[in-house]
Amino acid sequence: MLREIRPAIVLLVALTLITGLAYPFTITGIARAVFPYQAQGSLIERDGKVVGSALIGQEFTSERYFHGRPSATVATDPNDPSKTVPAPYNAANSGASNLGPTNRTLIDRVQNEVDKLKKENSSTAVPIDLVTTSASGLDPHITPTAALFQAARVAKARNLSEDRVRQLVEQHTEGRWLGLLGEPRVNVLALNLALDSTAGR
Repeated sequence: MLREIRPAIVLLVALTLITGLAYPFTITGIARAVFPYQAQGSLIERDGKVVGSALIGQEFTSERYFHGRPSATVATDPNDPSKTVPAPYNAANSGASNLGPTNRTLIDRVQNEVDKLKKENSSTAVPIDLVTTSASGLDPHITPTAALFQAARVAKARNLSEDRVRQLVEQHTEGRWLGLLGEPRVNVLALNLALDSTAGR
């Protein structure tokens, strides 16, 4: 019986060592050598301190900053573990709200956001990505249109010219990958950090 079991045990140990240790360590080593920034989580530093990742959005609520997409992520309610509370950009609980387009809660939330943003900028249509969440709830980007929509508010709050703020948006607009894939986008954290540097914080 041991003769029949031995090949299975040897194969299990061999595959565990190859696929569970050798392969991950090799790929991680290659990634760190070839793409060190991405392999470390695309971390963004300021004054030697990590302030975030280029891959995960953050909540900005001040009028002095550009705001990202809404986030539907939640966390466990500390007062009642059977319930959840909103926790924007919670990477430990990535996901959408799963509310359909006919859901009254979603419709009311979006309408409230649209009404609030129209007060901020009544002369321009509200960009859809400023009122809808992404599938992950962690999207760090907005469209250039959504960034430009907020330029007047940010300029006023910072006492900067609107043209200067618009220039920052244009400078931080990322194009399509290889000129073909994806859509033009603006990383909100990178733009806000550039805004702080320009305005002297």
